[in-house]
Amino acid sequence: MPILFPAIDLKDGACVRLKLGLMEEATVYNEDPAAQARQFAEAGFSHLHVVDLNGAFAGAAVNAAAVDAILAAVGTRMKVQLGGGIRTMADIERWLSAGLARVILGTVAVRDPDLVRDAARRFPGRIAVGIDAKGGKVAVEGWAETSELSAVDLARRFEDAGVAAIIYTDIDRDGVLAGINWEATIALADAVSIPVIASGGLASMDDVRRLTEADARHLEGAISGRALYDGRIDPAEALRVLAG
Repeated sequence: MPILFPAIDLKDGACVRLKLGLMEEATVYNEDPAAQARQFAEAGFSHLHVVDLNGAFAGAAVNAAAVDAILAAVGTRMKVQLGGGIRTMADIERWLSAGLARVILGTVAVRDPDLVRDAARRFPGRIAVGIDAKGGKVAVEGWAETSELSAVDLARRFEDAGVAAIIYTDIDRDGVLAGINWEATIALADAVSIPVIASGGLASMDDVRRLTEADARHLEGAISGRALYDGRIDPAEALRVLAG
C-alpha cells in the first residue's frame, strides 16, 4: 500500500510551505508545528515528513526544538522522517536516538557519499537519501546550488549501500500544485532498486489515485504539503483510496 506522507516544513519555528524552494516565498500555515503533527496523527496518517528549512541552508539543525516537540506530540502513532542540515554522523545519531524513524541525507549525499554508506550500514532501514532536482540536475545547500549530477546518477551511487528510500523532489513543481512529475519520478524508481518517494507538486486526489497504478509500483509513496493544508486533499478519502 503506498504511503501518503503529510509534510511539515519548519522555518523560524513555524510550519510553512515554500514556493519553488524559495525561502522568501514562505506561507505560514501553523505557528505550532507540534499541534499540526498531532492533527495529522489524529487524521489517521501513519508517517510524517519533516524538513528543517533553516537547517538545510545553515548546514546544521536550527529548528531542533520544534522537531523534538513534534516527536513528543505524536509519540509512537507516527513514523517521522527528518531532513535538513543533517551533515555528520553525530547529527544522525542524535536524531535517531531522539525517536525518528529515519533521517534524510541530501547535500551530504553529494558531498560525502561515504558518510551515507557508513550510516546505512550502522542504522539499517533508517537512512534515506534526499535527491532534489532542478531541470533534472541535483540541487544542494537548501536548493541554493545546482550540480552537474543527474538524479539517476546520484541514486545509482547508493544502489548497494542499504539505503532505505530515496525522496525525489522536483523543485520546479514544489509548492505550486502543478502535479507530481510522474514521468521523471517513475523513471527514477524504475532505474534503481531502492524504493522512491515522490515529492513536489502533489496537487489533488488524481495524484493520490495515480500512486495506486501499476507503473507506480516501485514508489513507496508520496509527500503532500500545500494540497493538504489548502484542503484540496481530504485525508480520510486519500487514505481510503490508498488502502484500496
